[in-house]
Amino acid sequence: MQLHNRDVRQDVRELGALLGDVIEEQTSRKSFETVESCRRAAIDYRSGEIDSRQPLISELENLSPHQQRIVARAFTSYFELINLAEERERVRTIRTESQEGTLEDSLETAAEQLGEDDVETVEQVLDDVLIEPTFTAHPTEARRKTVKSKLRAISTDLETLDERLLTDKEKSQVWRDVDAEVTSLWQTPQVRNRQPEPEDEARNVQWYLENTLFDVVGEVYDELADAIDEEVDGDIDIPKLFEFRSWAGSDRDGNPYVTPEVTANTLERQRSVILEQYRLQLKRLSGVLSQDGSRIETDSAFEASLERDRERLPGSARTAEERYPDEPYRQKLKLMRERLDRVGDVRPGGYDDADELLEDLEIIAETLRDNGAESVVDAHVDPIRRRVATFGFSLASLDLRDHQQKHTDAIAEALESEGIDYHAMSEEERAEWLTDAVLQDEPVIDLSDTEDLSDDSARVLRLFDNLAEWQTEYGVEAIDTYCISMTDEPSHVLEVLFLADQAGVVSLPEHCGIDIVPLLETEYALSGARRIMGSLFENEAYSQALEARGQTQEIMLGYSDSNKENGFLAANWSLYKNQRRLGEICDDFDVTMRLFHGRGGSISRGGGPMNEALLALPNSTVTGQVKFTEQGEAIAEKYANPRIAERNIEQMLNAQLRARHNAIHQPEEDVPEEWMDAMETMADAARQEYRDLLESDGFVQYFEQATPITVIEDLNLGSRPASRSGERTVEDLRAIPWVFSWTQSRCILPGWYAIATGVDAYLEDGGDVETLQQMYEDWPFFQTTLDNAALSLSRTELEIAEQYADLADEELREQFFPRLTDEYERAAELVKTIGQRDQLHTRDWLGENLERRNPYVDPLNLLQTYLLDQTHRTDVEERTLRLTVKGIAAGMKNTG
Repeated sequence: MQLHNRDVRQDVRELGALLGDVIEEQTSRKSFETVESCRRAAIDYRSGEIDSRQPLISELENLSPHQQRIVARAFTSYFELINLAEERERVRTIRTESQEGTLEDSLETAAEQLGEDDVETVEQVLDDVLIEPTFTAHPTEARRKTVKSKLRAISTDLETLDERLLTDKEKSQVWRDVDAEVTSLWQTPQVRNRQPEPEDEARNVQWYLENTLFDVVGEVYDELADAIDEEVDGDIDIPKLFEFRSWAGSDRDGNPYVTPEVTANTLERQRSVILEQYRLQLKRLSGVLSQDGSRIETDSAFEASLERDRERLPGSARTAEERYPDEPYRQKLKLMRERLDRVGDVRPGGYDDADELLEDLEIIAETLRDNGAESVVDAHVDPIRRRVATFGFSLASLDLRDHQQKHTDAIAEALESEGIDYHAMSEEERAEWLTDAVLQDEPVIDLSDTEDLSDDSARVLRLFDNLAEWQTEYGVEAIDTYCISMTDEPSHVLEVLFLADQAGVVSLPEHCGIDIVPLLETEYALSGARRIMGSLFENEAYSQALEARGQTQEIMLGYSDSNKENGFLAANWSLYKNQRRLGEICDDFDVTMRLFHGRGGSISRGGGPMNEALLALPNSTVTGQVKFTEQGEAIAEKYANPRIAERNIEQMLNAQLRARHNAIHQPEEDVPEEWMDAMETMADAARQEYRDLLESDGFVQYFEQATPITVIEDLNLGSRPASRSGERTVEDLRAIPWVFSWTQSRCILPGWYAIATGVDAYLEDGGDVETLQQMYEDWPFFQTTLDNAALSLSRTELEIAEQYADLADEELREQFFPRLTDEYERAAELVKTIGQRDQLHTRDWLGENLERRNPYVDPLNLLQTYLLDQTHRTDVEERTLRLTVKGIAAGMKNTG
C-alpha cells in the first residue's frame, strides 16, 4: 500500500523553488541572484568545492543594509519552510512504521511487556501511572503567532498533497494556496514590535490544548485499550493516565506582569473553552443517539437521572420533550448541554464539577450497553468520557509559582505591624513560629491589608487573598499547586502553607487545597534534600497537610539553573543522585513521591527525547506519577501537528508504563559501586573545571562580546525579563538567554563543556575506557547523558564559533577560545570512543538534518557577526540583526 505521494527531498526542493520565485517577485531579480550567490558559496565551502568562506563573507559585508535584510529574511523564511518539510517527513515515518508494525516505543510494545505479567500487576501499573505535561510561558519561542498561523496553513496543504489522491487541477489549486501563504509570509514582519503579554502566552498554550491535544488524547486511550485487550487476559478498565497543566498566566517568578487579574482571566477563558468543546461533543453525540424510546429499554438509573434533570430545569425539559418526543437519549443530552451552559452562571442547575458530567456519561453508557450498543459506547461515548476525565472543567490546571524570597519578605513586612521581627529569626525559629501559626484557629495577618507594604509584598498577599475565591469559583482542581523557586530551607515551604492557611485555602487537619512544591535547583538545596524534606515530613503542621493531600509529595528538580551553576555532567549526576536520595527519604516517611522535572527544550536544560529520559530515571523514583515542563519552541515542535502530538503522547505513555512495570519488579537499580565512584570522580572534576571557567577574570566580558546576548535581551521573546536584577553576571542571567546565546554562536558549551576534563580525571585516577564502555552499554542514565552531550557536540560548529570569538578583545579571545576548542575536541573523541562509534550522533536522521541545514545557517551566522561588529548600526541594520537571531533559531530548531 502506498501511503504517501511525496518525499522530503521533493518538499524541500519545491518549497525552496517557490520561495525563490516569491523573492524575485517581491524584491527584484538582482536580490534573488544575491541570495542565490550566498547560498551557492555556502554550499560550495561545505562540499569542499572552495577552501575558504572569504568569498561569502566579502559578499555579505559589501551588501547594502537593504540587501542584507533581504538575505536575512530569505534564509529565515527558507528554514521556516523546510522545518515544515521535515515535520511532514516525521509524519511519513510514523505512518509507514505504524502500518508495517515496526514503530518503536508504541503502545503495542508496552502492552506486550505488561502482558507477560498477571492481571493484578497490570492493573497496579495502570492505576499508578499519571503523566502531567506542564506547559510554561518561558521565553524561548522566537516566532510570532501570526507567522506560526501561516506556517500551519502551509503544513495542512503539504499534508493534502502528500496523503490525498488529487487530480492535476486539484494539485494546482493547492499549490496556488501555498504560493499565497508564502507570499503573505514574506510580506509579514518577522520580528515582534512589542513584548508579548502574559495573557498572549496563556492563549498560545491554550491553542495547543484546544486544537490538538483535546482530540489526540482520546485516540491514545483508544489505542492503549485495544493493545491491552490484545495482550492481557481479563477485562481491564483504562483509568485516567494524563493530566495537562500550565504555568502560562500563573507563573510569577521574576515576572511582575503576571497579576491576579491575569490569572483570573486565564482561568475564566480556559473554562469557557473547555465547556464549549464539551457542548460540541454532546451535540455530535445527540446526532448519534437517535434511538426510538419505544424500541429500547432504559434502566432505572437513567430514568432517575433524567427525572432529576427535569426537576432542575423544567423549562428546558419541556423544550427537550417537544423537540425529541420518544427519544430519551437526546432529551438527556439536551439537558446536559443546558447544565454546561449554567456552569459559573447565576442561574441554578449547572454542573458543580466535571465528576457530575462524568456520572451522566456513565449512566448513558450503561444503558446503551444494556441495549446491545457496546460499539456506540466505544466509538462515541468513551472518547468524551476520557476527555472529561483528562481536561475537567479547567482545560489545564494552573500551577502558581514565585521566588521564595518574595514570600519571606511579604510575611516579614506583614508581621512588622504586629511587632514581630521575622527577618531576625533563625531558620529553626521561623519553622516553629510558622507551624504554631498554621495550627492555631485564629488568623495572624489580614491578607487584604496591604496599604503599608512594598509593591512586591502586596502582590504576594493579593495573590493568596484571591486564591480562595478562585478555588470556590473554578474548583480546587483548577488551581491547586504552588511551586516555590529556589527553595533552600524548610521554612520556605512552611511560609506558603502559612499564607494559604491565612487565605482559608488550608484548614488543618481536614483540608489542604494546594500541593506545595519545593523547586530544588541549587547544589545547596539538592545536597540538602534530606534536611529540607525530612524536616517537613516530621513537621506537625506540614504532615497534616500532606495527609490531607493523600500522602503524595511533589518535588520539582531544576535542570536549567543546576546546569548553569555546575555544568552539564556535574548537574546531571547531581540530579540523578538526588532523585535517588529523595526517593529514599519519601520511602522512609511512607510518602508517595511525584517528581516534577523542570526540563527545557535544549540538551543543557534537561531536553532531549522524553521517552529516553523517563526510562533512564532511577527505578526507586518511578512511582508512576511524573510531571515535566514543556516550553518554548519545543511545544510547537511536539504538539502543533496532530499526528506528531499523538506520537509524543504515545511515547511518553509507553516509557512510563514500562518504567513503572520495571520499578515494581526491581525497586532498586543494581548499579555497581565502581560505576557510581567513576561518576563521582568525573562529576567532581567537571564541576571544578566548569566553575573555574565561569569564575575566570574576563569570562563574563568574553561571553558578552562573543555571543549576541545583548540582542537577545531585547528580542521581545516573552513577557518575563531576561535577567533577575538587570546585572550582567552569569549567576544573575536566566538560564534561557544563557543557552540561547551560546546556541546562536554555534558554540553550545552548556551541553558539553567539562565532559572531557571529567573523563580524563577518571582515567588518570586509574580508571579504564573498557569500564566506561560497559557503563554506556548497560546503564541507561550514563548512556542517555552521553548521547545527549553528543547531540550538543554534533550541533556545535567551531569554525563558525571562531567568527564570534574574533569579536571579543584579542586578549580575551586568546584566553578563552582555545580553551573551549580543546575541551570540545577532546570531548568529541572521548564520546565516540566510549560509545564505540565513528560519529558523534547515533541517529541517521540527524546527520541528514545537519547536512541539509548547515550551509543555510552559515550565511546568517556570518551576517550576524558582521553586524555585531559594527559600533553604530542604523535602524535597518538593527532590525536585520534581530532577524538573523530568528533565522538561526529556526535553522538550529532550538533556542534555549
